[in-house]
Amino acid sequence: MTYASSAAPSVPAILDADSHLMELPDFLSRHVEQSMRDRIPSLDEIRLADVGEQMRVYRGTVADLVALGDRITRGPKWHGALGAFNGSERGLALDLLGFERQVVFSSFCATKVFTNPDPTVSRATAAAHNRAMAEFCEGDARLIGVAIVPLDETGAAHTLIDEALDLCLGAVWIPSRAPGGRSPGHPLHDPIWRRLEETGTPFILHVGSSSLSIPHEWMNDGHPERRTARGGVEVIGSKDLTVIFQSAQRFISVLVLDGVLEKFPALKGGVIELGAGWVPDTIRRLDHAVDIWARSEPHLGAFQRKPSEQFRDQLRFTPYPFENVGALIRESLPELYLFSSDYPHAEGGRDPIGRFSRALAGIGEADQARFFAGNFQDLFGRAGVTA
Repeated sequence: MTYASSAAPSVPAILDADSHLMELPDFLSRHVEQSMRDRIPSLDEIRLADVGEQMRVYRGTVADLVALGDRITRGPKWHGALGAFNGSERGLALDLLGFERQVVFSSFCATKVFTNPDPTVSRATAAAHNRAMAEFCEGDARLIGVAIVPLDETGAAHTLIDEALDLCLGAVWIPSRAPGGRSPGHPLHDPIWRRLEETGTPFILHVGSSSLSIPHEWMNDGHPERRTARGGVEVIGSKDLTVIFQSAQRFISVLVLDGVLEKFPALKGGVIELGAGWVPDTIRRLDHAVDIWARSEPHLGAFQRKPSEQFRDQLRFTPYPFENVGALIRESLPELYLFSSDYPHAEGGRDPIGRFSRALAGIGEADQARFFAGNFQDLFGRAGVTA
């Protein structure tokens, strides 16, 4: 029995919109061209020197982890989990998890690409990441690898997207800032949105698409003895959680108001691991913005679809396990939300299916199926279609 079949025996298929690989120190360096090997960022500072000891103490053998069976989500996390950094082992983990598809993000690389001030280094780091991601996912059609693509230089972004498609990666992770000092709706970005639309490749905003939203001065509370989870295995702390979605909210809102989703109606986007409690109010605000400013900003009056309809047709969001997805569906639209496990990160918890299933009590079977599979298939297109 798999974890999925034991946790939700009545759900016919579960597709996982968010999982991670755990990089080893040479993840980037093994896949970068020789001329850039000394210039790309190192992963050594991400406590990876402790990986061997972590595995020795916590991991046991592959056989020990496989023996967990349908309790796989209750086993070790991070580098100690089955399939954390080995693609073949991830296939074994999927057998135990019972997910028919799983999207894979890296854990430590995005900020090294998106915050690097040297565009040449940023581009080379992204390309190396994408080759390494493809290597991890190759050989198992259930895995959908996510490429990283900075948008500051539009020509370079277009090249990286084409390389990612050649590598059979299934989505493109982008930063949630104004790329190159431009709005995401700037006409210079149209070839990027068009390329993604015509190839059925979704863009993704994820933790790491922007820096932490609470600057360091807000952490100065006069109590140096207080501990914070920030910088530990959780990456963020309690203060960060309260605003972690704001950069993505701004990006998506501007994308809508600039008319990008209206202009490219088959373009799809996902906002992953940034929660979804903010989504219903954002939709209301955008609908109000178009109604109120349609006369003074005439391009808004030319919209054929309201922002709420654009959200329904083109955008998807992963709630955190502690958020009440049933309430979100009732407050907005059932097409918007999709399941994620965050495997093997600890934030996903030990029973994400159970927590989401309890929150979905009272929601119709068709909409529950949307959450666990249908909305995933709609976002990821051909890559999300199961046999």
